[in-house]
Amino acid sequence: MAKATNYVSRVPDEHGNIAWSDEENTIWQELITRQLANIKNTACDEYNEGLAKLNLPTNRIPQLEEVSKVLRETTGWECAPVPALIGFGEFFRLLSERKFPVATFIRTREEFDYLQEPDIFHEIFGHCPLLTNSSFADFTQAYGQMGLNATKEQRVFLARLYWFTVEFGLLETEQGLRVYGGGIISSPSETEYALTSETVERKKLNILDVLRTPYRIDIIQPIYYTLTKVSDLDDIRKYEVEDILAFVEEAQALGLHPAKFPPKEKIAS
Repeated sequence: MAKATNYVSRVPDEHGNIAWSDEENTIWQELITRQLANIKNTACDEYNEGLAKLNLPTNRIPQLEEVSKVLRETTGWECAPVPALIGFGEFFRLLSERKFPVATFIRTREEFDYLQEPDIFHEIFGHCPLLTNSSFADFTQAYGQMGLNATKEQRVFLARLYWFTVEFGLLETEQGLRVYGGGIISSPSETEYALTSETVERKKLNILDVLRTPYRIDIIQPIYYTLTKVSDLDDIRKYEVEDILAFVEEAQALGLHPAKFPPKEKIAS
């Protein structure tokens, strides 16, 4: 969803497979090995259950059909290969059809620790395990339907609902804080910061609050919204699309909360 990228997605062959290079497979191996250790006691139970179902390879990038096969059998979802960048309209359409967009490229070593674009590691490792969970899967489809019914201006506000749940959501469980947002799960630095920082703000999720909260994609998040369990997403999903868009209109009328981060510096031309 970024405005520009240096990455180009790989095109699957007639069988839907991609011939990844040895270096690309090695990068996947190093990424997943490192992050499996980081999330061992920090990812939520629902994510861990999905990860076990997917049984992702650690020595190579999985083919999308390998992941789709499990998703279809559990929640009726599948992975859809997409270019490195797609528009909001296509993004919402795919989600509404239970197709999860996966950009078929993997980060370079120069951006090993962080990149703004969601690569195949972020999408498959970060999000797909929870797509085996019915509450998360149904919420993600409902979000796509919300976006299809929103205007261009409303989508800007609606994007915050996805950001603070699917991407950067936390759970307040009886065992302590746990992660379910894929943007945290796929990032070592964000995982540690979100769970241990004493300066970060963590608030119980309120739809109107979330819609009014600014964010930046290129920094560690200064605020996270919490649920108690992934199935709490059902409470949001059960709203009619018109009701969610009414929240958006209210957020537009009230305006954004003050940003908890400095503005992004513009690069002089």
